[in-house]
Amino acid sequence: MHGYCIRAAGPDDLDGARAVMLDTVYRDFGTGYVPRWHGDIVDPAAAYLAPERHALLVALAPGGEVAATAALDSRGPAHPPNPRRLAERYPSGETAQLRRVYVRPEHRRRGLARRLVGELLAFAAADGGYRSVYLHTDPAVPGAEPFWRSLGKVVLDEREDPATGQGIIHFEIPMGR
Repeated sequence: MHGYCIRAAGPDDLDGARAVMLDTVYRDFGTGYVPRWHGDIVDPAAAYLAPERHALLVALAPGGEVAATAALDSRGPAHPPNPRRLAERYPSGETAQLRRVYVRPEHRRRGLARRLVGELLAFAAADGGYRSVYLHTDPAVPGAEPFWRSLGKVVLDEREDPATGQGIIHFEIPMGR
């Protein structure tokens, strides 16, 4: 973490944050940009800076470039594509959903993601209106599953329930971490 600065993203950070996010969906996910899944990436200001209960954090490398991102919004998992039971368990407005926790490969293994998530959990707790913190991850992304397992509990592993169709893992993270 030496030399990195973590802060709430401002207008000057958005191009760098968008680049980290787009690079991740193309390189790590292999899906590329899919509008119905990644619309917030195109306009992070509207998705995370404008709404009062949302947040976008960036980690700046010593040279000032955006090395990592992490976001939070007040939308629970939508059904479809997520199972109905998750949408009911994590309703919008009461659920802080972690999103876009992405670290450029050359900046990984330095504690940036853990620190960013800690800051977002503090933001959610300070809000006072969230009762849970939810996220989902693709277990095919290297390191994602063990990272999230170290922070929270699995509420649904779609690999164990082929009827759900996406093969992703859904987590709840304790807000008091």
